[in-house]
Formats: sequence, structure tokens, C-alpha cells
Amino acid sequence: MRTKQLLTHGEFAKLGEAFSPIALPHTWNNLDGQDGGGNYWRGIGIYNIPLPAPTAGKMQYIELCGANHVATVYCNGTELGTHKGGFSTFRYELTRWMKVEGNVLTVVVSNAKSDIYPQVADFTFFGGIYRDVNFIEVEPCHFDLLKDGTQAVFVTPHVSGKTRIDLFPVGAQEDTIVLVELKDAEGQVVGTAGTKAASHVDILIDVKTPHLWNGMEDPYCYTAVAKLVQGDKAVDEVEVTYGYRSFSVDARTGFWLNGKNVPLRGVSRHQDRLDKGWAISREDHEEDLALIKELGANTIRLAHYQHDQYFYDLCDHSGFALWAEIPFISKFIPGEDARENTLSQMKELVAQNYNHPSIFFWGISNEILVGADTEPLRTNLRQLAQLAKSMDPSRMTTIAQVNSTPMDSEHNYMTDVVSYNHYFGWYRGEVGQNATWLDQFHEMHPEIALGLSEYGAENIPTLHSAQPMNHDYTEEYANFYHHEMLKIFEERPWLWSTHVWNCFDFAADARDEGGVKGRNNKGLITYDRKMKKDAFYLYKAYWNPEPMVYIAGRRFADRAPEERNVTVYTNCETVTLLVNGAEYETRPAEHHAVVFENVPLELGKNTLTAVCGELEDSILLNGVEVHNESYTLPDIAVAMAVGNWFDDIKDDDDSDAIDQPEGFFSVEDSLNDLMANPECHKIMKGWLVQQGSLSMASTLEAMRDMMGTYTFHSMSMYLDTVPQKGWAQVNRMLNKVKKG
Repeated sequence: MRTKQLLTHGEFAKLGEAFSPIALPHTWNNLDGQDGGGNYWRGIGIYNIPLPAPTAGKMQYIELCGANHVATVYCNGTELGTHKGGFSTFRYELTRWMKVEGNVLTVVVSNAKSDIYPQVADFTFFGGIYRDVNFIEVEPCHFDLLKDGTQAVFVTPHVSGKTRIDLFPVGAQEDTIVLVELKDAEGQVVGTAGTKAASHVDILIDVKTPHLWNGMEDPYCYTAVAKLVQGDKAVDEVEVTYGYRSFSVDARTGFWLNGKNVPLRGVSRHQDRLDKGWAISREDHEEDLALIKELGANTIRLAHYQHDQYFYDLCDHSGFALWAEIPFISKFIPGEDARENTLSQMKELVAQNYNHPSIFFWGISNEILVGADTEPLRTNLRQLAQLAKSMDPSRMTTIAQVNSTPMDSEHNYMTDVVSYNHYFGWYRGEVGQNATWLDQFHEMHPEIALGLSEYGAENIPTLHSAQPMNHDYTEEYANFYHHEMLKIFEERPWLWSTHVWNCFDFAADARDEGGVKGRNNKGLITYDRKMKKDAFYLYKAYWNPEPMVYIAGRRFADRAPEERNVTVYTNCETVTLLVNGAEYETRPAEHHAVVFENVPLELGKNTLTAVCGELEDSILLNGVEVHNESYTLPDIAVAMAVGNWFDDIKDDDDSDAIDQPEGFFSVEDSLNDLMANPECHKIMKGWLVQQGSLSMASTLEAMRDMMGTYTFHSMSMYLDTVPQKGWAQVNRMLNKVKKG
């Protein structure tokens, strides 16, 4: 029978440096990948990992569950192969190169830039062997461990109970038999069958009246136990989890599970953590899932790559409906090698996750139209969609479109369902424009099932305002933004899914926003998972039916006289507010919120308690005479000063011509070239602030990292409200700066 041993120690060195002992899993970017500057180390790391002594008569394999981006594997100095892709499981056979003792596995890993996806995106690409490494021993007859990193057992269930199991043994002899038992959640055998072994066999078993996997309500799972038997001895055994369920998506009514309309409302998730990067533990996965479950979400978009198998397992047994995707993201890389890499990563994603009942959607790309729309790109996308459907006709394909993708784009017809990433109310425009855009698309394409794959606003819990505004990074503006979005969703049940960007803050080393370097702060929960921001409780009030009451603004502790409105989130009908033990007011909840205006606070400490039946929540607020300036981000004033500097420049030219005088800069120069010149950098930042795009002004470095080879003018896709005369104005300023 097979055995699996987790390998937990080894030594590591960057190329050309001395080795040091490390614990596995491991990343070399756990600190520099989160500290800002966009300069985290991307290069080649080398791991030496001791291997156990082999068992005579058995075959040995090594399993790596995640090494980013490219990994070349050696056993005792002999090269076994190279795996391209940082997020899937891969294995190599070791048998013929194993010694009696003193065996060493060497893995050379690179997260340097290449033709492997992802190479450009708004998150940190942590290098290293950041998931489990397992040493596996099996009998010569076993289920194929080189079958795309899978268990080589694929279960295709139907709600009628008809169940097909495809199995791929190797090393079978004339008398080898394949046996399959299907067990329910209680461990009772509900079906058995067997057949003579071959390189590929399929077995059909009919399960009477199967208990359906029914999402969060009842995530009922079955187990398929596959055995290879020679004589009276089982020489290999594999167990896989699966579930019976049916689903569909309707453009008018949204998502349906087992004949019931179930709106999918949830979050996106990245896999990194503070000071750990991607090298996280099972306990970390479990905590993430518990927090998402507490929120009341029923769907998770696992962005922007294949996640750990353990997390998919947790979702199987928790009932989440998952969107799983490959990292075909942000920037199309031309060439055959890059195209093949997208197909390889899709093949591994589908094959390795085929049995998970929690997965419903295969995502083929994210914001790939940040760059140009070309025929090679469209061909690549079509091939990915076709590959996913050919491997798994039982699930749907989807795509996350960048906001500027035209409504009538061919890209909206390449997958079964479509979603857009929209940030009206943060990167541009007003939050209400989300509703306008969604309605326009739905009216134009009543036959296309539409979702919202990303939306969100930066949220720094130390920043606060009684008059929140877009780009102030306050907790209060994020609360307003998310509340408006939830109201929009309530009125549009035809949205097949919505996914908050993001459940957790995550590392984006090129960012410098809101006084926090190296981080995307749009999470409902902080990077270390220690603080649930106010917006978390707003979603909980909407989505989690368990009665709750929560007073927002507890970190906005110092309240001047004009800052004394108090908001309570709840799923109760009414809330009573007590101030220093005395009843102040009872008010009904509207859209899961109650606002108590001009709450009378004494100078100094005050205790506020919100009461709803037997539920209550209390906070302390300080009555003060003037606004606490520490709640206002100084960088905003600096950025606005840059904008004012730009406003003061006299420009009487009202033309919309984009001139490109020889030897001088223009908007048609690349971001790389413009930002390398301090004066051009200052001009661009000031102009962006003038246009009301403070967030883009403060993330120019991140935009450069994603779109450095693109022209400044190409950013018009994010600034579509700026007229041509506006671009001509900034162009004239750049025309005054001499190159060289």
C-alpha cells in the first residue's frame, strides 16, 4: 500500500549565496514582499531536502504542492524535470536514482520574470516552495501518480445517482482488478463495482436516491474508495470526495442549485498572510474559512490562481460555491511558450480539482484586456474555454473582465457566464454608477448572465471622518461604499454572483496607499486577520441570519461636536441606543443599519450600548472639542497640494491636439520612461489629482509595474470621463520637459 511522508526541513540559498537551514513550506519573500517599494527579490533559490531511505521493492515519488514560478527538480544530482506554473501540484518518480541512504532532493525555484503566468499583476509573487512537499512510496502497481498531479481517480456524479468513475492504473498485471466502493457521509457502502485493470478503465455505479450536496444548507459529501487488487491483496488504495448536485445560471434569475434559486454573494480571497507570504499553515486556511463563514458569504472567488487542495477540501465540507481560476492575468504575453503555459495551467487546474463538489466555475482569465485586444489573445482565450469544457462539461466557464471591456466585446461571448471588475466610487466616478452600468449591460444583453467579480474601496482602520469622501481612505467611506453596493445587489437579483475585493488585505509590494506601504487595503479583515473592519459587520448583517447588532465607528473614538452621529449594523427590526446607561432613542433598521444623529456625548469618556432584544454591543467614545487630526491622512493634503500646483500653471491653449515634439516628452511615452523623470512624474501625479483620481495618483508605481511598457495616454481606459482636452493639457505640460 502507498505511504506519504511530509517533508518539513531542508536548507535554502539564493543563487550564489551560502545555504541556511529552513522549515518547509518556505518563501524568501515573506518580509520584502510586503514592505513596499515594488523591489522584492525575484530570482533563483535553491533547496536541498533530505529524503528518507527507500523501501525495497517499492517505487518512490516526490510531490510538490506549490513552488513558484518555475521549479527544476534533481534527485542525487540527476535532473528529473522542470515544472512551469507556481500553483499546482506536480510529481516526479525517484525510484531509479535513489540510494540506500543519504538521498537529497534539490529543487531550483525561480520567481523571476519570464513567459510563465503570472508576470504582471497587482499582488506580490512570493517565490519558494511554499506548500507541502511529500515523499510517496507505492507498490509497482498503483494509480498513476504522474497523471497531471491528480489521484488518477475521477468521479462524475449525476443527481439521478448514476455515477461514472474513470481510473488510471499503472503496472497492472494480468490478474489485477480495479475495485470501487462508494460510501455516504456516514461511511456506509452505497455501491460497489469492479473490473479488470487496464491503463484506463471506467466503472458505472448506480446510487439509489443520492443525498444531494446542497451548498451552505447541507454540504453532503460522498467518498469513492478505489483499490487495485492482486490475488487477495490490495496493493494500492485512493480515496476521493465528491457530491451529487445540479446547478444552472439564468440571465434573468441568477444562480440555481438543485432547483432552488440561490443568489451567490461572497468574497474573493488571496492566500498570503502577514510575515508569512504564501507559506501558510492548515490552521491559517481553517481560520480564513471560518471568518468567511461567519461573514455569511456563500461563494468564494479563489483569485487569481489555483489554491491549496486543503482549502478546496474545507469548502467541500462547508458548502461554499467556488470560482477557481488560472493566473492568466493583466498582460497578455505573446508567443507559443506563454500560450502553452496557459493551457498547461488550465489542464492542471481542472484535472486536480475535478472531484470537488464545491467548484462550479472555471475562470479563464482576469483583466486580460488591460493590454491590447489582439487576435492571438482572443485565440488563447477561446482555447482555454474549449479546454475547460472538453475536460469537464459538467461545470461552467467564466471570465473577469477589466472595467473598460466594451459591453459589445467578443470577449463577453467566450464563456458560459461573464463577470466584470468595477470600481465606480473608488478608482473613478461615483458608487451609484455601478447600478447604471449594470442596468445598461443587462438591457443590452438580456441573454448574458452577468456578475460582479470585483468591487471595493481602500479601508485604513486608523483613518476616520464624519464627512467621508472618495479617496480619503477612511473606514467611514468604505462603510458608505459597501452599503450602497449591497443596496444595488438587493435590487438586482439577476446578478448571478458578486464577489467583494477582497475578504482580507493582501500584499501588493508596489503599492503605497493610505499611509500603508506594500499592501492592498480593500479587505474586510486586516492582513494579520486580527481586526474585522466595520464593513465586515455590515455584510454579516445582510448575509448571516444569526441575530446580531454591532456599533460601527469604535475606532473613531474621539468625537468633536459635529462628529457625533452613530451607526449601528443589525439584522434586527429595531435598535435602542443607551448613552451612559440612559436610553437615548429607539429606531427602526433600514437596509440593516440604524443611524442615531447628534448623540449627546459628555466631554471625556462615554459608554454607548446598542440593544436589540437580548443582544447588545457596547463601545467607548470620547467627547472632545475639536477634530482629532490623526484621523486624517497627511498624504491627502500633500497630494492635493500637488494638484494645486498643477492648477496654478497658466495654460491658455484650449486645443485637443496631442503633439509629440522631437526630444521632449508626451503622453505617448511609456510609463517607464515618464516616471524615470522626476519632473514628468510630478506632472502626472498632479494632473491625476486634478482629475479627481487620487487613488491612481498614489498607485502610479503599481500601475507602472503592471503597465510600464504602455503609454500614459493608454491609462484613458481607467479615466474614460476625462475629455481629450484634458489629455491635451497634461501633454502640453510634458512637452516642456526635455529628454536626456
